[in-house]
Amino acid sequence: MSLSEKYNKITPEILEELKSIVGPDNMATDESAIEAYSCDESGKVYARMPDVVVKPENTQQVSNVMRLANREMIPVTARGAGSGIAGGAIPIKGGILLSLERMNRVLEIDRINRVAVVEPGVVTNDLCQMVLKEGLMYAGYPMSTETSFIGGNIATNAGGAKVIRYGSTRRHVLGIEVVLPTGDVLELGGRIRKQTWGYDLLQIIIGSEGTLGVVTKAILNLEPAPGDTVTFLAPFPSIEEAVEAVAAILRAGVVLMACEFMDQLSTKCATQYHNTTFPMQDEAKAFLIIQVEGQTPEQLDMYIEKVGETCLEHGAMEVFTAESSTESRNIWKVRESFAEAVRAVDPNASLSGDMVVPMPKISEMVKAVGETARKYDITIALGGHIADGNIHPLFFKPDRIPLEEWPDFVENIVDELIGVAISLGGVGSGEHGVGFLKKHTFMKYEAKSKLEVMRGIKRAFDPNGILNPGKLFD
Repeated sequence: MSLSEKYNKITPEILEELKSIVGPDNMATDESAIEAYSCDESGKVYARMPDVVVKPENTQQVSNVMRLANREMIPVTARGAGSGIAGGAIPIKGGILLSLERMNRVLEIDRINRVAVVEPGVVTNDLCQMVLKEGLMYAGYPMSTETSFIGGNIATNAGGAKVIRYGSTRRHVLGIEVVLPTGDVLELGGRIRKQTWGYDLLQIIIGSEGTLGVVTKAILNLEPAPGDTVTFLAPFPSIEEAVEAVAAILRAGVVLMACEFMDQLSTKCATQYHNTTFPMQDEAKAFLIIQVEGQTPEQLDMYIEKVGETCLEHGAMEVFTAESSTESRNIWKVRESFAEAVRAVDPNASLSGDMVVPMPKISEMVKAVGETARKYDITIALGGHIADGNIHPLFFKPDRIPLEEWPDFVENIVDELIGVAISLGGVGSGEHGVGFLKKHTFMKYEAKSKLEVMRGIKRAFDPNGILNPGKLFD
């Protein structure tokens, strides 16, 4: 008998016990109250209703909920902001939806050790703004900084625009408190930046998509606040020239703080969304958004000159420099919201996932996306973190495809593109994860021996298979 067949129903007695753990105000079973927890940004077409939503306020409550669920064989799905697009927070087996939204405190900002201690429900941008007032920066945030929770970032090892300079979330998590499916609480890592002390369980939890434990506290590395920065906007007549310009900038020794890419379609959707325009957006086929930081005025001037010259040498139609912090922020808002902008144009558009390939293979990957669009006669908008090889195709639904057929249709296309990324030395996701939408693709392309090791890890952490079941692999 499979684990999924062993799950038990939630009885009135179990509901009463949950109520006694989290309190009546932190629990919901009414359909109108729990419907919002049935899906994430992958879309309502993938929604699955939980039986109950519980909102613990502290680690002890999380531990007690997990002990109860483990004892009664009830599936549990932990949820942050629900901003993921791979279905990782969707309760596909029903059961308990464990929302961390009320564990949202910044517990400490330690300027001496340069760490922040936070609960998992802290909104990423709130932390960023808070530590900035202390002359520090949290650099592990994704593009969804204004909506995502720190706990969700840890679960998916989220990335973003500044990965090229600072790395993904993994690099910024020094320690966590995590509740295991059994209810046991582990403290992993701490206010230290190096250790060789047994297996690194901290790194196993990060990126495990909520399948191994529930993070209830995180100790995060903080960087010194950046020096003076400059943002550039460079339109190109072709995507290939934009890619070559990025490679040339890196070869020129410019230390990029961020480097993002948008094609013409995603640019037009996003500027329309913000009721603005980019220069030359009707002519340019691609835009680069580049940010550099200078530790001294002389260094910044050198970077400004090199970026401008290199872009023009590699086909840029012009290079525009943001003249103020407001102008810079407006440029970045366009990039950060391009997925929402595409959905505003087509509510049924699929944000299905991302692929990452080695930087020299970006042109081949982009070409494959274009060939795929022509092959299946669909429209694909494209953007991404081009300097680290991470691209995000967004798929518009054609009128000819019935809505009920669209999810399978687009996931087959994504499966094909992931195959291309893997053939180029990449993987099927750089930051959004496997969830359950990419599970079949993950199992298709990963080595059986590697999958078996992962299953062994899952069994060690979660012997009854109750935590986020149906994700990553069967």
